[in-house]
Amino acid sequence: MQRKRYSPGRVPGTLLGLGAGLAVVAGALTGCSAAGTAEDVTVDAKAGAAAAPVAPPGRYRTLFEPCGAVPQATLRELLPGTAALTDAARVAALRGTAAVTYDTDRRVGCAWTADSENGTHRLVLDVERVVSYDPTVSDAARAQEVYTRKQLAAGIAVPETPTPTPTAPTTAATASGAAKASQAGAAATPTPTGAPSSPTASGGATPPGTGAPSAGTPSAPATTGLEPRLLGGLGDIAFVGDTLGTTGGSGTQRVVSVVFRTSNVVVTVEYRQRVTGAAAAPDSKELQDRAQNLARLLADRLEE
Repeated sequence: MQRKRYSPGRVPGTLLGLGAGLAVVAGALTGCSAAGTAEDVTVDAKAGAAAAPVAPPGRYRTLFEPCGAVPQATLRELLPGTAALTDAARVAALRGTAAVTYDTDRRVGCAWTADSENGTHRLVLDVERVVSYDPTVSDAARAQEVYTRKQLAAGIAVPETPTPTPTAPTTAATASGAAKASQAGAAATPTPTGAPSSPTASGGATPPGTGAPSAGTPSAPATTGLEPRLLGGLGDIAFVGDTLGTTGGSGTQRVVSVVFRTSNVVVTVEYRQRVTGAAAAPDSKELQDRAQNLARLLADRLEE
């Protein structure tokens, strides 16, 4: 049998086919590995994404019963007309009338009214528990919005929070260089001789816009300390409002409101007195003191 001639440098066809097949398989495996790596990177990126922070819930979940929250002794002081009533009528007046609400865990209220020789006294209590439906806004922040609207309605401005201005850091070398440059500039600037002196230093007239005001300048109105204002030591934040107006033909009515916020609860105490005829206007200090005392009692009740 005649043998096939072997030529150096030639690769048999069978080996060429086998090598090509191995190259295809290796390429496929490489493609699968690369695709799998890309998918893994995508999954890892999604898993590592930071979730939006959730605001903390409010401190309060329920509210107290309002008509029974005010002590009887306090009610008799706020409603002096109850002293002249019969026992049955006094009990009914001090019981109060509950406000109509659809969810007593969200909002409650109560009102009391009594007539006396000094006019009519009326007390209204409103308690609201605020809930935020935005997971990024806390219940207390929403309650602060409710409180702020009441404060603005009472004519009390909300102080603006100043925005800090960033200052560029200065090194000792920079400060020293600036000082030297300033000294050099001052030395190079000629000082004129015979310059006129300041009018005020030589006894001349005071420049416009300076000095003491003239006798005709109106002064700021005097304050009595009973104007609508912020209160300290009551809840997280509080204010008192005071308005005097007329009712009916010749009646006069003063309305005092004390509003405070504790966490996600906003409490409003409204105390008013109405007089008729030539009677003196209701005393502002007396009504404010009584309303503030009741507000502090209710703040303590929330802490129980």
